[in-house]
Amino acid sequence: MTPHLTSGNNQSLAGYAPQHFVWQQQGAVGLITLNRPERKNPLTFESYAELRDLFRRLSYVDDVRAIVVQGAGGNFCSGGDVHEIIGPLTGMSMPDLLAFTRMTGDLVKAMRACPQPIVAAIDGVCAGAGAIMAMASDLRVGTSRSKTAFLFTRVGLAGCDMGACAMLPRIVGQGRASDLLYSGRSLGGEEGLAWGFLNRLVEPDALLNEATKWAGEIAAGPSFGHAMTKRMLHQEWAMGVDEAIESEAQAQAICMMTNDFHRAYEAFVAKQKPVFQGD
Repeated sequence: MTPHLTSGNNQSLAGYAPQHFVWQQQGAVGLITLNRPERKNPLTFESYAELRDLFRRLSYVDDVRAIVVQGAGGNFCSGGDVHEIIGPLTGMSMPDLLAFTRMTGDLVKAMRACPQPIVAAIDGVCAGAGAIMAMASDLRVGTSRSKTAFLFTRVGLAGCDMGACAMLPRIVGQGRASDLLYSGRSLGGEEGLAWGFLNRLVEPDALLNEATKWAGEIAAGPSFGHAMTKRMLHQEWAMGVDEAIESEAQAQAICMMTNDFHRAYEAFVAKQKPVFQGD
């Protein structure tokens, strides 16, 4: 980045130590671990906000090129903490409730807006807001014992939480999304793979390795191109085909100006062998 543009636009996460989850950086891969295993890793008001702020900050971090999100202790995330979130919500005023629901939605917006592809490593319980975080990720690796449940209707709420009615049908289809959002039932690992919610299914002891390996492969690729792909996948939901084609033409032309594109071409040329040797 040009030096006079660096300030505020090229941040480092060196020394970053969140209070409400664990952050580790392994090369160009950032690993987020929801770390309350005794309660199946529920979210709190504070962890929602801290996760939101991290994903926003990642837009300005260029040495992290892919993210893995996992839960500790054999579960992904059990959703909002019953005692620390659900209980207090029952006594809040409407303005405070709206501030809370907007904050939870801002976490999803931040996940979708950060340029790094996000791989969710899903084992065990993945419920409520945990299911939403998995849904908001770009790729999902699960296990046969993973149980994903959008269980909002089971606690007297609507299934339309944190973008679920917009995003889930695009992943699994309208009918299947309706099934999950009306019933609140669990989607098992094999069914999740068959439905396309999960991209890959592995044994539990191979889950983190598979997720970090996949994220590492992404991180080794063209970071600008991956960021553009993520942006266009998100933006084109609201576009017609002609508008999408034009937007992709502009996006691809921009990518053709990057060093990644030129390096890929030079590497391709270097690998070619002449078919005929001159006399």
